[in-house]
Formats: sequence, C-alpha cells, structure tokens
Amino acid sequence: MRKILGFVLAFCLLCPSCLAAGGPGVSASSAILMDAQSGRILYEKDAYTRRSIASTTKLLTALVAVESTPDLSRVVTITADHWAEGTSMYLKPGEEVTLEDLLYGLLLQSGNDAALAIATGCAGNVETFVEWMNQWAADLGMENSHFANPNGLDDEDHYSTAYDMALLARAVLENKTLSSIVATRSATKAGRSLSNHNKLLWQYEGCNGMKTGYTTEAGRTLVSSATRNGQTLICVTLNAPNDWADHRALLDYGFEEWPLRQLVAGGKMLRMLPVTGSLIPQVQIMTAADAAYPLSAQEQVRVTVTLPETVSAPLSKGEAAGKMTFFLGEQVIGETELIYGAEIPENRVGPTLAERIREFLFQKKVNASLAVMGYLGLF
Repeated sequence: MRKILGFVLAFCLLCPSCLAAGGPGVSASSAILMDAQSGRILYEKDAYTRRSIASTTKLLTALVAVESTPDLSRVVTITADHWAEGTSMYLKPGEEVTLEDLLYGLLLQSGNDAALAIATGCAGNVETFVEWMNQWAADLGMENSHFANPNGLDDEDHYSTAYDMALLARAVLENKTLSSIVATRSATKAGRSLSNHNKLLWQYEGCNGMKTGYTTEAGRTLVSSATRNGQTLICVTLNAPNDWADHRALLDYGFEEWPLRQLVAGGKMLRMLPVTGSLIPQVQIMTAADAAYPLSAQEQVRVTVTLPETVSAPLSKGEAAGKMTFFLGEQVIGETELIYGAEIPENRVGPTLAERIREFLFQKKVNASLAVMGYLGLF
C-alpha cells in the first residue's frame, strides 16, 4: 500500500492567475516574459493578439531548416529568384553557399535573400518550405500564428503573437546549433563579415540571443533571451518603439522578482523505509534529480511524497520507490523520482545452533546405518 504525505515548503500562497499582474511598464503593444525551463509566464501584456512580426519570423525559418536538413554542409546555388527587398546578405547569382553560412546570414545579418535561399535549398521551393513552417508552428502549439513567407515581409496572412513567439524561442534555445548562432556577435561567413543586429548581446549581461525585426506595418519587434544564475528568461515585444529598454526592464524584473528556486536537490536522503525479507531492516530513500521553479518570495509550494509503508527485499540500488510532487495551488510545477539508496539482498534467517546439532547427529546416524547395510550386503 502506498502512502501519500503532504507538507508545505514556503509561505503565503498567491493565486497562479495573478502572477503576471505587476511588472514594469513597456512601450510595446504586446509583450511577454517567460521562464525558458518551466514555460511559466512571469509577465504579459496583450500577449495573445495577432500582430505582424517582421524578421523575428526567421527564428522559425532557421528551426525548420536545421530540423529538416541536418546536413548543414549542403551547398545551395544562388539564383536571381533569391533576391528580396529589405535587409540582405547580398548574395550573388551563381554563388555557392553552404546552408550553415546562410543560417549565419539569416540570423545575424537578417538577410531576406538568405531566407529564400534556405527555403529552396531545403524544400526545393519556397511554397513547400512555407507549408513546413506552418506545420512546425502547429506542432509547437503556436495556435494563433500563420506564415506566408520565410523572411517576415508584411503580408495579411503572416502573423503571430507574443506568446506564440515565446514558444518558438524555447524551441530555438533547445537546438544547440541555433542557440549558438543567435548568441554570436560577429562572424565571417561566405567571404562576408556579419554582425548581429541584436544590441542586447553587448548591452545586457547574460544575453544569449535571439532576433530583431522591423517593417512599417509591424513596427519594431524583438525576441531576446538571457541567462543568470542558471535561469534563462525569454522576452518578446511586438510593435515596441523602445524595445531595447523594454527588454532590459522586463529581464531585470524577471531575474529579481521571479528567480529560479530549488525545490529539491538530487542525491539527497529523504527518509529510511522499513524492509521485510532481509537481515537489513531499513533502506535509504533518495531523491533522484534536482527540481526547480521560478517563484516569488511570497509564494508557497505544497509537496506530496508517495511511498509504500514498507518494502520487501530484494531491492536494487537506484530502483524507483516512489515520487515527490510539487504544487503551486492545484498546478503541478515539478516532480522527482524517489529511489532506493542501497542494494538490499533477500536473506532468510538460518537454523539455530540446536537445529544444526540435531541435523548433524541425524546425518551421522543415517551414514552409520548405510555403512552397516553395505557391510551386510543389503545393497
């Protein structure tokens, strides 16, 4: 029988729906601040309204490219069809450029021509690639997004939301290739010196990407991320006249007011549990892994521990014994498996001294009888 124990870790429970009510004022029409590890929203302003997103689109273009075409050494031959208005990598017809170099031109230089070259290089044509983009967006849960091109030029069928773009940013961060590229300040690729348009890489401590954007219709758009003390935050602003200041203020707010707090450390002993069927009467119950969550100073976390009252040998070290589950209100915010901390063999209690003597005398008597029977030729 498994027993569930509950206890509280902190003080003064806040309603989860009220968590993003405060925060700094921003110039953006839409904004969101999200903890990258947990996905918890720490701040939002009109985050679910569909808006033009300009070149922040290229985060999805890059994600679809690397996940559909892992061989980044693939060579793309540039044609006149790859020309596009706006920001450019200045590709020339007839030039052969690797997919990797095009990705740097896309994410650092924000090349609209690089976006078209990537689309045709991966999918054969732009139309098919855009279909892939919409499918990838749907798979990421970007329910209020639709894409009409790979570069973000204005189109009435091309839009997203601050929340959906934060989901995209989480996926980009999880891709090692892209997380490295968006964090690059400058690079020389395909004979070109490329400089990242994201000023926060120089201006904000811990910034590690992501992507800028601007069109007349969209205004200034920006997706950024930063890491401090093991916590990574994602910030998105759409139509933000003062986007650099918005991001600095929102990121500061997140790190100061919603730090990542450790709920439990892995490898720690929780308690001893009685064992039956062994000469070893108890076994250590250990936490299997760390668990952490962004929390304000006022929030409380409720913890439940699910374990049997007793266990039976044999037991293997590291074998699952139960789990710890962490709640904020009724929402599960984390859990860790509980495991046995030692190998416990199955041992049965041996015979007493008197029983061993009786067995010895009985065996001697049997052996003597067999010897007499052999002597008499009875067998």
